[in-house]
Amino acid sequence: MALSISQVFFEHHRTALGIGESSPRVSWRFQGNVSDWEQTAYNLEIQRAGQAPDIFSVNSSDSVLVPWPSSPLTAGEEATVRVQSIGRPGQPNTPWSDAVTVEPGLLSPEDWHGAAAIASDRPTEVNQTHRPIYFRKDFRLDESHASARLYITALGLYEAHINGHRVGDHVLAPGWQSFPYRHEYNTYDVTDLLQSGANTIGVTVGEGWYSGRLGFGGGRRNIYGDTLGLLSLLVITQPDGTKTYIPTDNTWQSGTGPIITSEIYDGERYDSRLEQEGWAEPGFNSTGWLGVHEVPFPKEKLAAPDAPPVRRVEEHKLQNVFLSASGKTVLDFGQNLVGWLRIRVKGPRGQTIKFLHTEVMENGEVATRPLRDAKATDHFTLAGDDVQEWEPSFTFHGFRYVQVDGWPDETTPLDQDSVTAVVVHTDMERTGFFECSNPLISKLHENILWSMRGNFLSIPTDCPQRDERLGWTGDINAFSRTANFLYDTAGFLRGWLKDAYSEQQNNSYAPPYVIPNILGQAPPASIWGDSIIAVPWQLYQTYGDKVMLREQYPGAQDWIDKGVSRNEVGLWNRSTSQFGDWLDPKAPADSPGDATTNKYLVSDAYLIHSTDLLANMSAILSLDAQVTTYTHAHTTLTHAFQHAWLSPNGTVANETQTGLALPLSFSLFPTPSQAASALTRLVALIHANAYKVGTGFAGTHLLGHTLSQYGASATFYRMLLQPDLPSWLYQVRMNGTTTWERWDSMLPNGTVNSGTMTSFNHYSVGSVGSWIHAVIGGLTPAEPGWRAFNVAVVPGGGLWNASTRFVSPYGEIVSKWWVEDHESGTSPCSPAATSARFRLVVQVPPNSFATVRLPGETGDRKRVGSGIHEFEVPCLALD
Repeated sequence: MALSISQVFFEHHRTALGIGESSPRVSWRFQGNVSDWEQTAYNLEIQRAGQAPDIFSVNSSDSVLVPWPSSPLTAGEEATVRVQSIGRPGQPNTPWSDAVTVEPGLLSPEDWHGAAAIASDRPTEVNQTHRPIYFRKDFRLDESHASARLYITALGLYEAHINGHRVGDHVLAPGWQSFPYRHEYNTYDVTDLLQSGANTIGVTVGEGWYSGRLGFGGGRRNIYGDTLGLLSLLVITQPDGTKTYIPTDNTWQSGTGPIITSEIYDGERYDSRLEQEGWAEPGFNSTGWLGVHEVPFPKEKLAAPDAPPVRRVEEHKLQNVFLSASGKTVLDFGQNLVGWLRIRVKGPRGQTIKFLHTEVMENGEVATRPLRDAKATDHFTLAGDDVQEWEPSFTFHGFRYVQVDGWPDETTPLDQDSVTAVVVHTDMERTGFFECSNPLISKLHENILWSMRGNFLSIPTDCPQRDERLGWTGDINAFSRTANFLYDTAGFLRGWLKDAYSEQQNNSYAPPYVIPNILGQAPPASIWGDSIIAVPWQLYQTYGDKVMLREQYPGAQDWIDKGVSRNEVGLWNRSTSQFGDWLDPKAPADSPGDATTNKYLVSDAYLIHSTDLLANMSAILSLDAQVTTYTHAHTTLTHAFQHAWLSPNGTVANETQTGLALPLSFSLFPTPSQAASALTRLVALIHANAYKVGTGFAGTHLLGHTLSQYGASATFYRMLLQPDLPSWLYQVRMNGTTTWERWDSMLPNGTVNSGTMTSFNHYSVGSVGSWIHAVIGGLTPAEPGWRAFNVAVVPGGGLWNASTRFVSPYGEIVSKWWVEDHESGTSPCSPAATSARFRLVVQVPPNSFATVRLPGETGDRKRVGSGIHEFEVPCLALD
């Protein structure tokens, strides 16, 4: 009967220091197995500095995103909050939660107290890589201090130190935003880094996404600016509340150091002979350092982050060292990951070690062709002193293999003690877990997870290794449902969607193909453009955040009303360029858009679906006039689709897996009998294709859900278990440790696909994860935000058991099932058995509810409250 509040959140922040909200909504998550517990009221205790605590008592069952009950917080004002939930009469109340602090950052340009963006007096490079700049400032503190905050961002990427100590644990900060519209700054508690007397702050700034090379085909430099710069404000608060401000201004100094270059695509060059010991500490001799000058920077676009920062989240040990066919030394980390190496090495002064990062091997050598123009190579030059430890600062790589040249084997063995892979990504909370009796499916799920990790680095990218790494909107449209289960993406995608809306307004109301948009004006395209509706919709389903939905509603409305290029009946203009069912398995290697399903059929179906979602959004936001408008538009467009693409007897112009799945998924057939007939033809088509995948971006993420929606889960189980190309398990059988861009990124003979666009770390085909969670795991939200959820396991595929866990906004949800031999009732079901006892255990968090539908049963569903519940089907027929 244990019951407690496990965590308290503000907005979608796990750590609420320097947030952008002055009246942040409050959420709390429960833990405990108490039965049928519901909240009827709650108490919020808020204590501000120097004041007695206020307790606000509210009669409400809400425990997620409840309104801030007190007056707004001011910039830099800290408050301490505790929560207590009150149960129904006769039920226990929770103890008070642990105290959690919340503190807004700087909320207006005036809060920056005159801090200016500064650049070095060193001339900036023209049309070439920018050498990182080192900034420093000496200052004194002659009084004790109670607290200190550093607010900082860069025109580029920064790494800060105070008195020789690293500030915080963020890397690649402040990340990548659509800088003309939103430029994030970060907030750090640096109280313990300051000292009485002399102090020094030092900041290194690299080019990053701000002024580095971006884009394929050679890309462009200086998209946002051609000069590296720094903007920061150190605020020191004395015990009596008075404040001292140390802003960036023209009293700072600048110089260069051991980082020669550090580029997103090409890697870092570091010459440790140029290190200046103590450069970020008091007493350093800065003779010869240059001055700085102010550069224009509109503080109105500064914003606190919505997402967690990018961090080092894991270390991966070296698995093997071997020689390539040509005798090169190659490191194998056993996992395709995103990050960089950390090395410990001792060797001759002036010797340079070269590290070339690739995802796969081909013909016995590291495969560099998929990198295209990205060099993905780090260089480290030794100082010749004692053992040196180094890792790059302003680059990252997607890799499993690293070719090493110039390693000093005579002084340092190349092994697990000298080389480690550091995994980095946006530090979202892991919320989704899955495993089952089939190790290949469990491995597939693990691969999906790794591809998400590698591509959720500041923005949702397509790939992390070649000269691209862009925020393609079509990819996240397909994957968002899976992503929202695996990790808490609420803040990450909320920030990205703000940029998407800004970029959309500057692109004739059509969302560009990539966000941030570095490719220029983009004509409207379905699926990619539809992400402005689909991604917020999936976010709302997972987190139930109406404020986020309201933020994104204007963009959704602009897309449907103004962005889509239409023909005379309101469907897509047939002269528009479309991606369609991108990377259909039959598309030629160098023409990935040449799918077997007509592009305009695909586009029209998605347009109707987006119109339907917009009508639903309007209803949720109580916009009655818009509900009427978009419901009518949905009906009109559906009739137009039927006239354009369906014959009188219901056959589709393209009877492909995607061509049948889309109208089934979006309910576009005029009668139930025609839909049933279409399902029969789809199942037959899949059977005739030996249960291999026949879909691209448009159809893959919907195919399994569509089949299950119409009672054909068994068919999709056979697709999921298909080991031959094209299939999900083909990638697993080929020793993939992430999901690939193409179904055949690697061919059966071990060679890399000949196309110029081949990645081994793309998450889009991993969208099958949402079917795994919903059908094998049985878990779906019954209402937005998961307060009520469904448990409807559909066993199949010869699986004996599965365990699925989801950390919802209310607490931990668990669905765990297994089958037992029908005759003995204890031993695992044998493959030859025709029926079995099915057992299911469901864990429901406090203040939430589950509706359980047992497999094979057609009667009433069982609605249960919190606690642990056990169910069984004594004689379940096995497929």
